[in-house]
Parts: sequence; structure tokens; C-alpha cells
Amino acid sequence: MKGSTSTAGYRSVGAGAAGSAIILTAACTSLWAGATGTGDGGDPVAIEITPADGTGDARSNVPITVGAANGTITDVRVEQAGGGPDGDIPARLGVEPEGADGDRYAMTGVLNKARTEWVSDWNLVPGADVTVTATGVNDDGAETEVVSRFSTEPTAKGKGLDLESNFPAGGQTVGVGMPVIVNFDLPVENKEQVENSIEVTSEKPAQGAWNWFGDTMAVFRPEKYWEPDQKVSVDMRLAGVEASPGVVGTQNRRLDFQVGREQITTVDDDAHEMTVRRDGETVKTFPISNGRGDTERYTTTNGIHLTMEKYEDMVMDSSTVGVPAGSAEAYRLDVSWAVRFSNSGEFAHAAPWNGNVGSANTSHGCTNMSTEDAKWFHDETLMGDPYIVEGTERELEVDNGWGFWQRSWDDWLANSPTGEPDATTEAGTPGSVHGAA
Repeated sequence: MKGSTSTAGYRSVGAGAAGSAIILTAACTSLWAGATGTGDGGDPVAIEITPADGTGDARSNVPITVGAANGTITDVRVEQAGGGPDGDIPARLGVEPEGADGDRYAMTGVLNKARTEWVSDWNLVPGADVTVTATGVNDDGAETEVVSRFSTEPTAKGKGLDLESNFPAGGQTVGVGMPVIVNFDLPVENKEQVENSIEVTSEKPAQGAWNWFGDTMAVFRPEKYWEPDQKVSVDMRLAGVEASPGVVGTQNRRLDFQVGREQITTVDDDAHEMTVRRDGETVKTFPISNGRGDTERYTTTNGIHLTMEKYEDMVMDSSTVGVPAGSAEAYRLDVSWAVRFSNSGEFAHAAPWNGNVGSANTSHGCTNMSTEDAKWFHDETLMGDPYIVEGTERELEVDNGWGFWQRSWDDWLANSPTGEPDATTEAGTPGSVHGAA
């Protein structure tokens, strides 16, 4: 569920007051700390902000809350300065132009229907100086403003969570099957809070969910392939999230990539044929030779693969897949126009030495093609294009390369810590990023 304006456990980015968005940055104040009032008549609105004004070393993963009695909340603003890795978060967070660092740290929150309680959506930057300014009015329209200033606890040395790598890279154009893959530099125990800190948005409707493969790799996959020709953005609001006891996210990151045309390749093992369809139309059909199949090692894996990387030239060495140099089955070959589709040594590549292309499966597990055909496939392939092998007796494992589409959608959801789909054209994520108060 997204877009709730009344349930603090779910987030609505930019929840509005009087039809306008409330932009916040975290801070806390006690009742009436720094209050100023304007207007006449009636008892003034009482505003309370937590954590309290003057608090030092506040936990970054506890939400800011603003409460109002004898009136309603009209505006909340949060500013954070300093903090982050090496204290380099900009001083003007939340007010810089779109695309600048400050834009990644703008705070939003949920305002309840009665407009008497506001709860921040995201965690705070560790080691930051925070200012929260809250405004409310009483029934007679008299306005009160409360300002609270506090600081958050810095991250302990060696305990700052950040990214080791991510796929795709920013600005990349990818195939319709491409997941979002985030590799962290430290193990994550609180997987639900971490994945809820990452918001995936797309221009065209989709729903997706996260699965984890080990404690450092999280993968977001839509229910169905992405619709082609659209932008996808990933806002990783990791600053302040407690990934594991004592391990806290240090900074926010943003990733934008483009989904290109839809290209789906099907390899028929029995017919020794590859068919490439683009935007629903068959554009090429190639003769191929797959793995010879006399052992599991030399059987091409069956199922839904994704193309992962490609090389104009590369050396294929059997020792990298468990066949040591000097053994009877050892090989070391220079190959051209190679496209990887698993982590068990499988590529589609040129094999001019294979006289059985189109008639028999005699490779060590790769898809062998003529040089001309392999070059075309190499040149026309994007990372994340679905590559479907049919007819072999060795099923692709879900964690072999990017075999994530091998899980049905029901199984994918069942393996998600939240257990709920996330609609990518709606604001927010399925659950809370915060820890226990």
C-alpha cells in the first residue's frame, strides 16, 4: 500500500496540507520550544516535536514526530547540515536544485487526516545538525511556529553501510528484463528496513518486490518485464537506516536508467535454432549449437536467463568452470563476439570451428554461432535482455548469474521480507524504514 495519509507505518511522499506539499527535514523540539505566535483570539495551538530540542546524539533511525493540540499543523520543514561520511553532506540540504546532493536528502512525511500529527518518512543523516520548523494554527486562525534544533549520533568507524556496486549503472540503457541489483559493503540483518529505504519509480505502471541473495545483495524485480522505452529511477535513502546492530547507512544515492526496446531471444535446444523477437516481431533466426549434454557441466542451462555482459574478444579457460589445465577435457580458446548469459561459463559466441552449428549440440555448454551471426547478436544486445533456453535437462538456478525470472511472481513475493508488492508509479514503499523507538 502506498500513498496513505493517515497510517504512520506507510509512507506518502509529499503529504499535503491545504493542498500543498509539506517538505520536511528532521529535527526535534519539546512542547513550545522556540515558539512564536501571531494572530488574536483563543488558546494558541500547542506544537510538540520529538526528539526534543537540544538533544544530542539522537538516533538517526527514529522518526521525527510533530503533534498539535488545540489546532492543526500547517507546515513542517526539516534541514540537515554536516553529517554523512566525513561530514560532507551539503549545508543547504533540501533547497538545492533538482539533481544536486541536497535533493536526495529532502525530507517528506505523513500528515494524518485530522492534521494533528506528522511523522517523517525517512531516517536522518548520522552525525548531522538538524533543524525542524513546525507551524500550526488554532481554530481562530492564530498561527504558532516552533523551531527545534538537535544533532544525530555519528556512525562508528567501520560501521557505515554503503554500496559496493549496483547494476545497472546510472545512465545506462537496458533490456526489459533488467532487475535492480544492489550489493552492499557490509552484511544486512534488518533487510525489511533497508529495502523499504529504496524507492523504485517508473514512468509506466509496474509492481515489483525485493529478494535477498545472502546478506549483502538485494534484487528488485518487477512482476512482468518492464514496459519498453521508459525511465526508471532508484532513490536509495540509506542514510540513517540501521542495517544491522551498530551498522548504519551513511548517505543517500540515486540511480536513473533507461529501459530500451523489448528484445527477447529464445533458443530451441532440439531445433538448434535461436529466434530474436523485437517489440513483438521476429527480426532474426539463427542456427546454433548448444551444450552437448553428456554431463551436467556441458549441458546448457534451461530457463529464463538475462544477458549480463559482452566482449568483442575474450579467452575462454576451462579452469574457470572447474576443468583444470592439463586434464583431458581442458580447453583454452580465443573467442569473438561473446555475450554472457549465466555465471556458469555460458556465453553466446562465434565458433567458426564448430561444423555442427544448426545440426547438433556439441559445445561445452555455450551457444555456438557463426561469426557473422554472433557479431549481429553481440551488437544488438543490451544488458538485461531476456535470453530463454528451451529443451535441455539442466534447469537454471535462480542465483546462477541473473536467473531471477526463474522464480514465479508468487514465489518472489514469498521470498520478499515485506511480502508485499510495490507499485512503482506511486510514492513510498510498502513498510517502515524506522527502528523501534
